[in-house]
Amino acid sequence: MAVAPDLLQTAIEIVLRAGAIQVARRSRALEIGKKGPIDLVTPVDVEIERMCRETIAARYPDHTVLAEELPNAAGAAAAGRHRWIFDPIDGTVNYAHGLPVFCASLALEVDGQMEIGAIYDPSREELFVAERGAGARLNGAPLSVSSEEGLLDAMLCTGFPYDVHDTVDEVVGLFGAFVRRARAVRRLGSAALDLCYLAAGRFDGFWEQRLHPWDTAAAALIVEEAGGQVTDLAGQPFTPFDGDILASNGRLHDQMLAVVRQFTAQRSPDRTD
Repeated sequence: MAVAPDLLQTAIEIVLRAGAIQVARRSRALEIGKKGPIDLVTPVDVEIERMCRETIAARYPDHTVLAEELPNAAGAAAAGRHRWIFDPIDGTVNYAHGLPVFCASLALEVDGQMEIGAIYDPSREELFVAERGAGARLNGAPLSVSSEEGLLDAMLCTGFPYDVHDTVDEVVGLFGAFVRRARAVRRLGSAALDLCYLAAGRFDGFWEQRLHPWDTAAAALIVEEAGGQVTDLAGQPFTPFDGDILASNGRLHDQMLAVVRQFTAQRSPDRTD
């Protein structure tokens, strides 16, 4: 379905404004809070999310917002007619440490389907945008995934979940399984940018576990509209509300799923060999 042009422009405006705030505030000493042992939050996250919520409320009072930092209203976690899914800073740990790998990510879901995705990286001034059925673009130029067909020649990317201290054998074990098969595996610390780089052909595949909806809602649409494939780790249809994701240029998808399945089978307590 085609969405109204003002909705796309609102998404772009919000992530660009978010990027301006990120850049303006990053030179200051940040007050860094913790939501978990290694899960950080800064006042900049909150400031940007408040800006997004206020903008949406003023323009579209019947829309809901599902975002990372501030309390979500009752019903925001359930699919509605129009729901905006926002991450004010994807890559907060990077941002807090002064590492310029972070972005703002905003998706619009209409009747349970992602229709718009906008992600802005202010460090590189790169704006990634997708509209369902209309393709994906980087700073206005069409995006397309890579044509790589073999894992041995592939550049992959992943991320580690915030519970990695408790699941290190699982997370690092799967990482190692891909390292043994691919040319290279990278970990940048921003799932949204990882997926955008896949859409741009910079990476050939990506996987991660236990993500939040605001990490992937916009970026998964950008990958799909750039010609890529997105599923969960079992190869089932992807939804950002399930947490696990495997994305690729499409040509590598079955090979990546085979690595996951082999690793899972080897870890199974029922395995007898």
